[in-house]
Amino acid sequence: MPILDTLPQTRFRPAVPPPLRRPLGLFAFLRAARANPITTWMEDHFTAPVVAGEGVLGRITVVSDPALIRHVLVENAGAYRKDDLQRRVLAPGLGEGLLTAEGDAWRLQRRTLAPIFSARTVRGFEGAMNAAGTHLGRRLARRAGASVDVAQEMTRVTLDVLERTIFTHGPRRDPDALGRAITRFLESVGPIDPLDVFGVPAFVPRIGRLRARPALRYFAEVVDELIDHRRAVMAQGEAPEDLLTLLLAAQDPETGQGLTDLEVKANIVTFIAAGHETTANALTWALYCLSQDADSRARLEAEVDGAADAEGLFAIERLPFAKAVMEEAMRLFPPVPFLSRQALRTDRLGRVKVPRGSLVMVAPWVLHRHRTLWEEPDAFVPERFLEPNRAAIPRFAYLPFGAGPRVCIGQSFSLQEAVIVLAHAVRAVRLTLPADHPPVTPLHRVTLRPQNGLRMDAEGR
Repeated sequence: MPILDTLPQTRFRPAVPPPLRRPLGLFAFLRAARANPITTWMEDHFTAPVVAGEGVLGRITVVSDPALIRHVLVENAGAYRKDDLQRRVLAPGLGEGLLTAEGDAWRLQRRTLAPIFSARTVRGFEGAMNAAGTHLGRRLARRAGASVDVAQEMTRVTLDVLERTIFTHGPRRDPDALGRAITRFLESVGPIDPLDVFGVPAFVPRIGRLRARPALRYFAEVVDELIDHRRAVMAQGEAPEDLLTLLLAAQDPETGQGLTDLEVKANIVTFIAAGHETTANALTWALYCLSQDADSRARLEAEVDGAADAEGLFAIERLPFAKAVMEEAMRLFPPVPFLSRQALRTDRLGRVKVPRGSLVMVAPWVLHRHRTLWEEPDAFVPERFLEPNRAAIPRFAYLPFGAGPRVCIGQSFSLQEAVIVLAHAVRAVRLTLPADHPPVTPLHRVTLRPQNGLRMDAEGR
């Protein structure tokens, strides 16, 4: 039986930029891509399994067929690498960490860091996530009857989780200042720069990177302080067993080699900038969707009210609908709207030839709303991710964390964090969107965030 046959007839459909019916000219495309890249997708991308053609970036093949996505990201992953545009945008800020490294450097880091994000280790951070969620709930409860900047609160709580799990005794700075620095960095490097599109050498200044420099200097100072302080504590044998200690002590299981100082710093910056931002945005979108769907909100409130243990704490296993809400929010608003790869050699995707050096894109923004893969693709329906419906979703039709060898190493950490934090927020208050709020529009700036923020009214529960 189709999933929507058993659900209320009216489901919330978030307003998003409509697909284009005709391709944009060169300059119109560059303007649109710089302003908000998700406005450049065509109708064909949401209906065809493969769309190939020549564009500003040369030959591009957009793949939305799950079997072909598996081929690109898993079965033939060695024939592709992250493309130069991604590296030109992200590497100057994130360094050569796990997100941006390639080849042997990436493989060594992946092997070294994988044990840090094992299921057992992640489960061990449940208490820290609940502690951060409890503080969030108290802050929200104090704001009952007033307006709340939900995007800012989600940024604050995910930074709180980072403090409790990555660097237990720091940073010794204003956490809100760190959040603002992350936002400034992503807003500065997020807009696509024509100089990067046309492959202009990196030594030519980019406006976005110049604007990002203060944030990058701040990151460097914070990370240096964290590492210096932690190494001193480790030398005394008193270090907490958090991700920073594990990172500094990590060794490649094959060679026994640890990470270099530059690799340690790059990965800490990646965890702070990329890891926190994506989770904060996912939570923001989830709370927005719940505010527009009374049935889902009521069901989640009932689940949350009965899921806490005797101490008022939550575990992801007792929150199946909260998990489904987060997964559906990430389907509609994927934290990373597109993944791109560059072909190292000629390949073939079905009947479409992929020339060596050309780009292949797997775009969760498109894939998660593809007309052939999802029933009512533009509607908010968390029940999709409850059994038995979830079993019917093709494995490579839903990729909020990517897939294959380069799947996000922190995906279980992020999902557990998001579900626990969501439960604390929903238990504390009911959030509604005021009538005078500007349109809630997704803006692509490396990650996907509400363009005008998200100011909501809080009602105590």
